[in-house]
Amino acid sequence: MSGLLALLDDVAGIAKVAAANVDDIATQALKASSKAAGAVIDDAAVTPKYLQGFQPARELPIVGKIAWGSIKNKLIILLPAALLLSTFAPWLIMPLLMIGGAYLCFEGAEKVYHLFRPHAHYADGHIDGDGDPTHLEESKVAGAVKTDFILSAEIMTIILSGIDPDGSIWFKAGALGLAGIFITVAVYGAVALIVKADDVGLWLARVGRLSVTRALGRGVVKFMPYLMKALMIIGTAAMIWVGGSIIIHGMHELGMHHPYVEIHHLAEIASHAMPKAPGFAAWAMTALADGILGLILGLILIPIVTYVIDPAIRAVTGKKGGASH
Repeated sequence: MSGLLALLDDVAGIAKVAAANVDDIATQALKASSKAAGAVIDDAAVTPKYLQGFQPARELPIVGKIAWGSIKNKLIILLPAALLLSTFAPWLIMPLLMIGGAYLCFEGAEKVYHLFRPHAHYADGHIDGDGDPTHLEESKVAGAVKTDFILSAEIMTIILSGIDPDGSIWFKAGALGLAGIFITVAVYGAVALIVKADDVGLWLARVGRLSVTRALGRGVVKFMPYLMKALMIIGTAAMIWVGGSIIIHGMHELGMHHPYVEIHHLAEIASHAMPKAPGFAAWAMTALADGILGLILGLILIPIVTYVIDPAIRAVTGKKGGASH
């Protein structure tokens, strides 16, 4: 009997250790995921455009296909690549992170630039000449998954940089995998709600028994275009801010301490100027400075990408470069 009790005690101890490890992994995943906010918001803002032109009945299945492609991007391709990188070439993580930050700055700045200089938009997916809806859907999903791969690579790199570097490879794998799944579910769950909200509003407006219910439905329909515009604005601002923050922090980590030091000094001045909310003041000043520098960098990158990188991609692949989505 004493042997059985000892065994049960050992099992309970192992369970406690396992539970603690799982809790640590979940904590690391959530903390690391929060650093990827800019790319995540951009992902949620970009995806709905791939559903334009399809019947409402196909919207959720298409979102599901894109979400599944995103899961495979993160878990099958990017997670092993991130683990290999952190094990054999951890010194590459920050430079790659800075490249991703520069891409975010470019994407955000390009959207700002085209607000003042509208241009003809290219189709993101190839439309088959026979007009087959099935082929069109497959093409759109493939285009969305390719765009997701770029954003997912940024997200996974940002997450990796936020995970304890001293953790075991299994700990990192668990945190990366959990964070990747969490972000994918959050992003595409939000996309599903967004794309179906107008249908729900129309349904309420048409079949609601109470006048207040029908009014709510009409309100939802009228509100959705404004929500989509707000998402695009928030997504663009978040991209520029997060991208600028990554670049500035990366420069500091690599020994180039300007403009990190100046921004930190401005944040201290702002916190003293608002003694009732010093934390918020410091954060707002830092975000503003990061965003301004991110926008400047992005604007500088626009002609470089347009006249150098994009033509080079076209020359190699024979297709339009994929720098912008």
